[in-house]
Amino acid sequence: MRAPNARKFDMMRLKAAAAVFSLALTTLTVAPGVMPAVFEAQAASGVAAVVNGTPITTVDVQHRVNFLKLQRTGGNLGKLAKEQLINEALERQAVLDTRTSVSAAEVDAAFARFAAGNKLTTEKLTGILNQAGVGVDHFKSFIAISMSWPRAVQARFGAANQMNPGDVGARIAAAGANRPKVNEYILKQVIFVVPEKRRNAILGKRKAEAEASRKKFPGCEQAKAFAATMHDVAVKDLGRFLEPELPELWKPLISKAQAGGTTGTQATPNGVEYIAICSKREVSDDAAAAAVFREEDLKKPGKDNVDPNAKKYLEELRAKAQISSK
Repeated sequence: MRAPNARKFDMMRLKAAAAVFSLALTTLTVAPGVMPAVFEAQAASGVAAVVNGTPITTVDVQHRVNFLKLQRTGGNLGKLAKEQLINEALERQAVLDTRTSVSAAEVDAAFARFAAGNKLTTEKLTGILNQAGVGVDHFKSFIAISMSWPRAVQARFGAANQMNPGDVGARIAAAGANRPKVNEYILKQVIFVVPEKRRNAILGKRKAEAEASRKKFPGCEQAKAFAATMHDVAVKDLGRFLEPELPELWKPLISKAQAGGTTGTQATPNGVEYIAICSKREVSDDAAAAAVFREEDLKKPGKDNVDPNAKKYLEELRAKAQISSK
């Protein structure tokens, strides 16, 4: 039975979720081993398919069927659900092989943004998903692979996955006076390190320390000297980012921050972090145009707008895979 509150969802958000999450192409290092935790399997009553030795359970399929119902998808939902899960199993394997998994913190942040976008608390969203028979773990699994798969595609194809310079030039020419303009940032990352074994004990304290340090932040030139005055604080040069390329976890905070200032803090697998905005300026060069056009293409709905390299990569994986479907 459909959950009474399920209608509160913005269905367009659900249908566009993968495209939105796929914009999280970042250069941040993610600790290996995060992906299995995100995709931890539940106990199942049966096996619907096996992909390279990994089972897809009947419970998994039912969760995806219920998810498709929330999206008001038509057709043979059982067949579609199984096909999606087979593809995701192949994508997940590629993500693990290329070590391009998102972190649990990034998934949680995306989950929170999705809830906020639907005017819900994360607790309320969790209740709705559970009541609708989807389950929060299944939805977070969907988020994680949607965010991680584009990174694996990027790792597989590298520069070949970028827009052709000729295509960029043609689109710039067509734009004329409306040539894309975006903000360009130079960023540093300030990390209040929290050892995993002490995380539960000191995370709150470290968060308070990080928040207090933001008020005293002297600017990027003195950032490393400033960090040296504190215990277990590191500064990482992130370099140049165009706004469409900002890590999804930080994008909303960076976009609101002023040049010379910092973002708010966030808990990450490394500890508690914030980003320092060393500079911020508007640019309209070819790189900016390519970033804007790529973001626009990723946001377009419909099968015709699937990244051709992602499609090619998945076909390669399927051709080499051992798949048994019941």
